[in-house]
Amino acid sequence: MIPGSFTSSRGSFFLPVNDVNANISAVAASSDSEEYKLENVLKNAAMDDKTVILTTLNEAWAAPNSVVDLFLESFRIGDHTRRLLNHLVIVALDEKAFSRCLAVHTHCYALVTEGVDFSKEAYFMFPDYLKMMWRRIDFLRVVLEMGYNFVFTDADVMWFRDPFPHFHEDADFQIACDHFSGDPDDVENRPNGGFSHVRSNNRSIEFYKYWYSSREKYPGLHDQDVLNNIKSDSFIWDIDLNMKFLDTTYFGGFCEPSKNLSEVCTMHANCCFGLETKLHDLRILLQDWKNFLSLPPAEKISSKLSWRVPQNCSLDSLRRYAPPPVNITVEQT
Repeated sequence: MIPGSFTSSRGSFFLPVNDVNANISAVAASSDSEEYKLENVLKNAAMDDKTVILTTLNEAWAAPNSVVDLFLESFRIGDHTRRLLNHLVIVALDEKAFSRCLAVHTHCYALVTEGVDFSKEAYFMFPDYLKMMWRRIDFLRVVLEMGYNFVFTDADVMWFRDPFPHFHEDADFQIACDHFSGDPDDVENRPNGGFSHVRSNNRSIEFYKYWYSSREKYPGLHDQDVLNNIKSDSFIWDIDLNMKFLDTTYFGGFCEPSKNLSEVCTMHANCCFGLETKLHDLRILLQDWKNFLSLPPAEKISSKLSWRVPQNCSLDSLRRYAPPPVNITVEQT
């Protein structure tokens, strides 16, 4: 998943490109200069408090009329979300995704991994999917080490309102949920790794290191399931990490949709298998939002409009198509 030569956050596998005609397959000679270039990309996109919005993109999701177009459209038609595009960095995982990013967005960064092709559709829980998820976790740790706070968002999360007013001010790490119990401190909440807000400090950096290293204890699991396994570990308490879970009223998804269109900030096409299935429901989701926006202000408050999704997406589809889980034995300590 990460080249064997990787030993630090300054590894030369980061390949930012600011030149449209640059060849992102050429590995830079100086790891220090590469980190400096990454710093420039983040600096140009950062808010005053050094917060950036990050998403990752591969060729399958970057193609015209695919996920990235719907993602960017949601920002443009959302309530006070267009300005947030100024702070969005698209992290491209392959050359075609990077080229498409340059065509549609301002802040683009190329992240390549030697010997791994992330360009094709990565099906849920298949090997390439797992590699992509863990690659992402380690990259986010590097961003934290560079002193930047971030909102990470999957590109299949539609942004309808500014989420920042609904983040917990005292949290080091806060994450959206597949299921929310009603209590933001309840570790029994089911987190979803597709949307999170993380503040850069020693606690969050140590947490991301621990999260990434825990993949070895739970082989065959993706980052989200590993998080579910470690969220109650004593290590979390030892480093005094303030972890919060985000209310699906504001941060919904197909697993547990936000029911009130007058309050929703983001909607995630989770509990969904397959790109075409996801695109089908995302297009309906955006149209539902446009229908809501077209209502007079008074009717928006009293409107009984709701989402017509999920339709093709469902948790059953994940169970039907995902590979069987890996049987693991964990020693009790």
